[in-house]
Amino acid sequence: MSLYEFLGKAAGTELGKEVYVASLQGGWKHDMREVSNPKYKGKVMLYPEPFLKEYFKPKEDLPF
Repeated sequence: MSLYEFLGKAAGTELGKEVYVASLQGGWKHDMREVSNPKYKGKVMLYPEPFLKEYFKPKEDLPF
């Protein structure tokens, strides 16, 4: 699943890099897909949905 599919909007380069690094650090497998549309042409990273759900789950507020 791409970040666009998961988030419903373009993630941008910086967030894309952060997610990619986190997937590598966590040992998650990823893949690539070539896309072409009026807004973007190129490769996008694909991640397992459980990884994306874990990465984007709301962070709990710290009690201080």
